[in-house]
Amino acid sequence: MVDEEKVNQVVEKEKRERKGARSPESPDTPGYELPLLLFAGFRTLIDRLHTELARQGHPDVRPAHGFAMQAIGAAGASASDVGRRLGVTKQAAGKTVDRLVALGYAERADDPADARRKLVRLTPHGLDALTRSAAVFDNLRAEWARELGPDRVRALESDLRAVVPPESFRLDAAGWLGGA
Repeated sequence: MVDEEKVNQVVEKEKRERKGARSPESPDTPGYELPLLLFAGFRTLIDRLHTELARQGHPDVRPAHGFAMQAIGAAGASASDVGRRLGVTKQAAGKTVDRLVALGYAERADDPADARRKLVRLTPHGLDALTRSAAVFDNLRAEWARELGPDRVRALESDLRAVVPPESFRLDAAGWLGGA
């Protein structure tokens, strides 16, 4: 499944040389394959989502834009709030917001609660992209259910909920990928 010449080849080669054959208590596959498979599944879903969004009239939306639009939310948010929710600097969030504004997915507006502050709000175009994203994700999940069976997909989701702490459901991927 995973190309051992490109992924952890040094570690795996050393393990094979030390152990020879696998012992009965060793896993069927190397441990590093699990995060790679989870990431590949995520990437497959995201890539297919964006292909379909492009077909449905949103060719400029990128994964970072989707995370940013989620961080903006239905009520809107300041650029600082967007940065905090994404785990990036205010400046990085501002650049992403600038791009969303340029593409017509967001707009800046005065904050009715604080005249010194600007809010970023999703436009109807941005809301449409998020609505379509939700429908595409439902379709992709249904495809997985047809391929694997609905019980296996529900079991996979349940198993992931059991091992993924609830606080892990956040948008700040940049924080653990080395961003600000």
